[in-house]
Order: sequence, then structure tokens, then C-alpha cells
Amino acid sequence: MNRILLAAALFLAPALALADADPRFAKLRDEAEPLGGLGTFLDKFVGACDGPFVDSQCKANAEAFRKKYQGKRLYMIVTEDDASMLTPGPYSLGTGEYSINITPFFPGGSSALTHGAPKKTDGNGNPILPYLTVTGDMPAGWNLQMFNRLFSTRSVRAQIVFTPQSVWTLPKKGGGKSHGVTARIEAIFITEGRSGQAMGLWLHGKDAKKR
Repeated sequence: MNRILLAAALFLAPALALADADPRFAKLRDEAEPLGGLGTFLDKFVGACDGPFVDSQCKANAEAFRKKYQGKRLYMIVTEDDASMLTPGPYSLGTGEYSINITPFFPGGSSALTHGAPKKTDGNGNPILPYLTVTGDMPAGWNLQMFNRLFSTRSVRAQIVFTPQSVWTLPKKGGGKSHGVTARIEAIFITEGRSGQAMGLWLHGKDAKKR
């Protein structure tokens, strides 16, 4: 049994080392509370309390939930299938440096988590938010086609540390309102999903590579 456990530990060690490649992110992650499901969290934080069949305690419950989590550091993983907010940015042929654009809009349930509060929507009624951008150097053996393919085949994931702050609302196209949760995103660690290869880190408001 001990040999089996040792073999398993040796197998996992490279992946864990890659996931913890930047100790600055690992420290924030380890100090945060893991989030079970973003959709459930957002629905409780926003408090969908309209309609004839809503519990009479809905607003009070939402207020209590917000009070519990406002200012608390949380951690979540956006898996490869859900990481549509990550897109490839410009690439320098001369230096081999690439960039990744992050739209800080993370949908879940009937609303979304955002970095800051959106002020307006586009023609389709989607909230408009400025990109966050991280950069990295192309690993040995990679090329631009391989890099772009990671995004087209949904092979990139993100780990996020954030602190929820308040609820935002915007008019919805066709009537009604859309809701979301404003957060202070402290760190976004982007990796290649299968191997755990680090691809970029956004930390405390900046691209960590440029700090």
C-alpha cells in the first residue's frame, strides 16, 4: 500500500509544482475560502426576490448572506469548458512574448461576477467591461499556432481569488434588469488545463510579469 501511495505522490508532484509555480498566487489561494459553486453563490448574494412565489424571508436572507461574505476572500476555478472569457491577444515574433486578454465577466446562475461594476451594455445587451491583460513567454517547443489552438479547443483554465463587494444592476435589452456581483479580483492564474503549465498571472491590478 505504501508503494502505491508513494507512486501516486510522485505522479502528482509535477502537476502540483506547476500549479504552485508562483508562490504569490499560492499564498492568496491558500488564505481564501474555496467556493463550491459560483451560480449558487451569486444567486444568494444578489437575492432574486421578485415574483409571486418568492419566500417572504428572501430579502432578509440575501442581506444576511451578503453581510457574511462582503470583504471575505474567496477562491474559485473556471474550468476549460467555461473559460470563454479568456482570449489570445497580440504576439511578438521578435521576443516570443504573448498576451492573454481576460474579460472580467464570470457568469453563473442567473447573474455574473465582475471586476468592478459595468456601466453600460453593448448592442446585444451584454455588460461592457475593459480587458485585463497578462503576458508570458512562449515555452520551448510551442509556436503561435499551438498557442491559439489552446483557446479554440478550450484547453485553458483560470484560478481566481476575489473579494465580493456589492450588487450591480443594468437595464436589460427588451425590458427588465440584469444583476451581478461586483468584486475586487486580487489574482487570476491562467494555466494550460491538461498539464498545469503556467501561462500568465494577473496580480493586485497588474500583469505580474510586468511588475
